[in-house]
Amino acid sequence: MLILGIETTCDETSAAVVQDGREVLSNVVSSQVDLHAKFGGVVPEVAARAHLESINAIIQEALDVAGVRNPREEIGAIAVANCPGLIGCLLVGTATAKGLAFGWGKPLVGVNHVQAHLYSVLLEERSEVGIQKSEALFPAVGLVMSGGHSSLYQVQAFDRLQRIGQTQDDAVGEAFDKVAAILQLGYPGGPLIDKLAMRGDPLAIKFPLSHLEKDSLNFSFSGLKTAVLYHVNGKKGRERDASSLSEQQKADVAASFQHTAAQMLTVKLRRAAARFETRSLIIGGGVSANTAIRKAVQELGRELGLPVFIPPMRYCTDNGAMIAGIAYPLLQSGKVSELSLDTIATV
Repeated sequence: MLILGIETTCDETSAAVVQDGREVLSNVVSSQVDLHAKFGGVVPEVAARAHLESINAIIQEALDVAGVRNPREEIGAIAVANCPGLIGCLLVGTATAKGLAFGWGKPLVGVNHVQAHLYSVLLEERSEVGIQKSEALFPAVGLVMSGGHSSLYQVQAFDRLQRIGQTQDDAVGEAFDKVAAILQLGYPGGPLIDKLAMRGDPLAIKFPLSHLEKDSLNFSFSGLKTAVLYHVNGKKGRERDASSLSEQQKADVAASFQHTAAQMLTVKLRRAAARFETRSLIIGGGVSANTAIRKAVQELGRELGLPVFIPPMRYCTDNGAMIAGIAYPLLQSGKVSELSLDTIATV
């Protein structure tokens, strides 16, 4: 079965065609980074308008690259990320998917795009199909890390996920962006912090670890972000700015912040693995591309004797392939959406 997946939850417009939930025949992504860079973050109205302008061309390109000439006959279902995300952005993708499903007479599958990030570990290019086996995954503990989400899941199967922990304030990706702003590095902050941290000492500065209440599986990154602000700008946050630091001092701040963030994530991942029956650890989302975090999770897996599944870099950020991919098991389990499918900003 060929499934067309549509993703417009934030600042990437993406469409993909995936066969049988695994084989990626096309995955076209149009990033809006340059549009939002001058604002230092995503502007919802700008993002929604950009989706509206490009969505039809992106879908057509995805069909062309996949070799789909008659989508009415060849496409088996339409999948769309209808939650969570920026509401204006979600509306563009969902309305487009509804129109195609109605026009082509195909099933519509609404997808939680945060959960779809975990499914990214199963996506394969044509030449790689069959290498990964989902049978080795479940039950699993999944961790999704992005600009808007830090979420822990108990994963029995990709159509049976239960959220067991989430951020109480800033998501980890948001913290990366804010620390990058404090260090005057630019936007988006994640890749810039990662690159700068490679020249720094991760143990140079001891930033506080926020564990919340005893045994909590939730996250809090606002305290870490504030600690970086006070370290760089002074106790009141306004005494100086990053221009007073040497390049090495900036690198040490970046490396120490990144090291602390990785510790905070792996502490909760370890706690969840101990609490729930677990055969593997799965991570996904844009921040799963971070060098230090990938390394920390892999080290945790070795320590616990659990395999760690991490998506290829090309599937870490928002993409249509993960939407089309996870729609396959949802469709098989009868989770088909009505044309009245809602868009939900927060779940």
